[in-house]
Amino acid sequence: MKLKNKIFLYSSFLFIIIMILIALTIYFTFSYFTYEREMDRMEDELANMLSNLAQADENFPVSDLLGVYVPSNGMLRVMDEEGTKITEVTAGEELQLANIEQPFDAGSERGRLDDSGVEVGYVQAPAIWQDGEVVYVQLYENLSDVESNLNTLQFVLLLVVLVGLIPIVVSGRILSDLIVRPIQSLIETMKDIQTSSSFKHIEYNQQSKDELFTMTKTFNEMIDLLKDNYEKQEAFVSNASHELRTPITVIESYANLIKRRGLEKPELVMESIEAIHSEAVRMRDLTEQLLMLARRKKDWQLHVTTFSLTETTQQVAQNIQSSYGRDIQLSMDDSIIVQSDEQKIKQLLYIFLDNARKYSEEFIKVGVRSTPSGNEVKIQDRGIGIPKESLEKIFDRFYRVDQARNRDEGGSGLGLSLASDLAKALHIEIDVESQVGLGTTVTLTIPSSFSH
Repeated sequence: MKLKNKIFLYSSFLFIIIMILIALTIYFTFSYFTYEREMDRMEDELANMLSNLAQADENFPVSDLLGVYVPSNGMLRVMDEEGTKITEVTAGEELQLANIEQPFDAGSERGRLDDSGVEVGYVQAPAIWQDGEVVYVQLYENLSDVESNLNTLQFVLLLVVLVGLIPIVVSGRILSDLIVRPIQSLIETMKDIQTSSSFKHIEYNQQSKDELFTMTKTFNEMIDLLKDNYEKQEAFVSNASHELRTPITVIESYANLIKRRGLEKPELVMESIEAIHSEAVRMRDLTEQLLMLARRKKDWQLHVTTFSLTETTQQVAQNIQSSYGRDIQLSMDDSIIVQSDEQKIKQLLYIFLDNARKYSEEFIKVGVRSTPSGNEVKIQDRGIGIPKESLEKIFDRFYRVDQARNRDEGGSGLGLSLASDLAKALHIEIDVESQVGLGTTVTLTIPSSFSH
């Protein structure tokens, strides 16, 4: 059975049971208080009659007095202490009440009994008879009018329950539709995603904060996650095939050259080995960058430690200077202590220092200082510079400024994209200023403490 039908049946059944219970409660409560009110009235009538028995005399005998007080739909009966009937007065149309046989008990009593299918109420109270003897006066009344009213109430309540089935059924259907609609939308969206191989969101009401809102919001977040992973995977495959094609072709070409002419010209062997080694190193670096970019930034393992930013920057600068023989001028404040991932900050510094080395010939300035906004690392070169229209694109993957494309040492176009992701993960702000022909200045603002 579908969830929609289950909700409809269960909710309708529950509402019907509740309506029936309410109707029964109303009926029995009203019935109880109605009968109790009638019994109280009968007791009051009997008490009033007994208070006037003292007025009976020779001119106005007790039997006549009882005839005055007997109800039109009832009977008065006087019993002695032994339960023997002394006298009985019955209304004309209620002669059948004279046949009532009620077990006698001394004292005051009240109750109801069934007389041939007719509800009869009775009350009993002690009194002093004319001869001074203690007697018990019983008052009987036909309660058919009360029973008729209760039957009318029973019919009205039954009619209300039957009429109430209509809004219950309608509201049950509407309720099931409201509950199942987001689920149905979820199913349709999932089928659409399956058939169209696209990622779509379910529309939902921002003001609602119920479980259906949570389910829909969670589904949309899951779709975003799947889409992000899918795009990462596609980007990785596309980037890898795009960037690895050239070094693989170069390696294959030099390997074929050695195979064909290596024995004839030994000098080609060393040239080929150098080229193959260079391309292999480039492939390794490129693969590491691609793998890093393929990961979601929140999946990166960050190892936060406390270290000296001054010493770390100095170490990276010295490594670049020793490896490439470039003049790097350092200008640093006293030891600046930060809390962050030291290895990833080193990687970030290597990317920008390596770019400064590639695209400039003169010395490189590196400065480290503490400012109110954070700790700044400034890397300045006097290279070819970046056009103003290209500054916003330099962090895009595989984007290269035109002037750099023809350089022998030009990179893959992934370094700055990786630097941007690293900076976001480490909460580091990157500011780039550049003028064509005058050089580029990169400012990294690093917070003193790292916060996830």
